[in-house]
Amino acid sequence: MLYHLHEMQRSVIKPVSEWAGAVAQLYASPYSPLSYTPLSRRISAALDLTHRLGKDYEKPEWRIPSVETAQGPVQVTPTVVAEHPFCKLIHFQRTPAPQSKAAGPLPRILVVAPLSGHHATLLRDTVRTLLVEHEVWITDWVDARMVPLELGAFSLDDYVAVVQHFTRTLAAEDGLHLISVCQPTVPVMAAVALMSSADEPNLPLTMTMMGGPIDARECPTEVNNLANNHTYSWFERNVIFNVPERYPGYLRRVYPGFLQHAGFVAMNPNRHMNSHYDYFQHLVVGDGDSAEAHREFYDEYNAVLDLAAEYYLQTIRVVFQEFLLPKGGWDIEGQRVRPQDIQQTALLTIEGELDDISGLGQTKAAHKLCTGLKAEQKDHYEVPGAGHYGIFSGRRWRTQVAPRIAQFVRAHDPQFSGKSKARPNGR
Repeated sequence: MLYHLHEMQRSVIKPVSEWAGAVAQLYASPYSPLSYTPLSRRISAALDLTHRLGKDYEKPEWRIPSVETAQGPVQVTPTVVAEHPFCKLIHFQRTPAPQSKAAGPLPRILVVAPLSGHHATLLRDTVRTLLVEHEVWITDWVDARMVPLELGAFSLDDYVAVVQHFTRTLAAEDGLHLISVCQPTVPVMAAVALMSSADEPNLPLTMTMMGGPIDARECPTEVNNLANNHTYSWFERNVIFNVPERYPGYLRRVYPGFLQHAGFVAMNPNRHMNSHYDYFQHLVVGDGDSAEAHREFYDEYNAVLDLAAEYYLQTIRVVFQEFLLPKGGWDIEGQRVRPQDIQQTALLTIEGELDDISGLGQTKAAHKLCTGLKAEQKDHYEVPGAGHYGIFSGRRWRTQVAPRIAQFVRAHDPQFSGKSKARPNGR
């Protein structure tokens, strides 16, 4: 019922938002006489803000037309190369300009994007930076309300299976490095552990885990407390709803994106209020660059997707309530997830000093679980002054984190390190 009420509310607000956006242009355009009236800038700014607060936010585009490399400019084309009902595998195909020098082979990276409310495009800056020195693929998760019910359910175990499938496909060619950001650190470790336990031939060379809840018992945050202060049945009763009729996923049980967005905002309401007030002031004084930066951020932040109920609920139970990965009690299709069996895939963990989503120590806990790795196969980096988003987007990501990842990847890739890929004894 709540989902239907939300849709009714949106249908009422949408025409008001569109009207506000149109009239805002009349008070801002130099070709309109209204723009020369007293208080025109304030009126336009207020209407523009009203428009943005009420508009629908669609999935953003990647907007990475090109990157500048040491060999010259490279055009970038996001291309879907494999599909699952709940996920698309995107390859960012590189086309060097005619005047560019040949770059030669590049390390191959699969970025496993979080399935936690926002679209994979939230990692735009992550991808753009990696493309300078790497060949990049990314998991682009599909909004559950757009997946017809007859295509089946999707659980955390299914998530692990998707990561395994894409990893096998890409690692079979010239080696592969995995990067997981936030939520997928847990299923990525499970995927690599299960593949290692089965002694599969095409294991990833490295796995970089960034700001994720490997062990959510360490330094718990508000996110962790929310999961622990409510029972599993509470989540099932209060945040799970059926998709309305007008979507392809009609009747699918989901955790709606609009509820997730409300939760994001509720974590830092003052920050968002101040940001919108600053946006209003930037429009009034004509600071177009700052206003555009605000639009770009919230175009991404406000675009959310629904999560399949079975996936969300299993994540709550496995990761945040029962801590099955660090406790060694997680079974997937009858197979125990054993991180200690990982011996060939080197591990890099990255945490932000001020992360209020995944507290300090939650990601580093991976080192205690991966006892099969030697000291030289493991590294950890705590980013000074960085919050959660700062470890994969922004200045600190580009100048501190990305170079650290590039160095680690090349050091553990036989094509670039000069070391042969040897299998540990007994494996």
